[in-house]
Amino acid sequence: MPVFLLTEDVRLFPRPQLAEPEGVLALGGDLSVERLLQAYLQGIFPWYQEDQPILWWSPDPRLVLFPHKVKISRSLRKTLKKKKFDIRVNTAFPLVIDACGSLREQKSGTWITPAMKQAYIELHERGYAHSIESWYEGELVGGLYGIALGKCFFGESMFTTQTDASKVAFITLVQKMQAQDALLIDCQVKTAHLMSLGAEEISRERYLALLQQGTSGIAEKMMNI
Repeated sequence: MPVFLLTEDVRLFPRPQLAEPEGVLALGGDLSVERLLQAYLQGIFPWYQEDQPILWWSPDPRLVLFPHKVKISRSLRKTLKKKKFDIRVNTAFPLVIDACGSLREQKSGTWITPAMKQAYIELHERGYAHSIESWYEGELVGGLYGIALGKCFFGESMFTTQTDASKVAFITLVQKMQAQDALLIDCQVKTAHLMSLGAEEISRERYLALLQQGTSGIAEKMMNI
């Protein structure tokens, strides 16, 4: 399949089913709020290194976590019961995305480029992107961020500097989604860490069907953002 070239003037994406086997669908375009929202509503997300053009992905299979299927280990349950961390929501979004980018850059490079940071901070300011934060003795020690649309949460990245700090933030997110009868957390691509928490791979077709169900009404409204 060809990789489609996007322009800044045209926000329409090709169908996700046209992605290459590894998941790359298109390149180019921009990281405007409007384009990012259109992407997520169609099962597409940006993922690229700083020396690359913007790459847009729709992998098959897709890693998701259904809130009612979350797995909490015995040791994590103990941590949750101790209430060691002060969990906050949306109090330090820029710090969370900075920490996610910095830790990944130290390990093997990061896709959280300055342009990506600015784009997601703008999404946060517009009420679409959110952070779940773990604090310990007044210090941010773990957390995650992502986008919420309808009954779906699209996880982007997480970080931790203390054992279980990011896991506690993640479980807090799951519990909030359970309380709201949310449909799924999009984890994008397979990682052992997320699989240990109950994430599973599903086909792209099933993911797109669930996505349509979870964002029904929102997608139609946003087609004319």
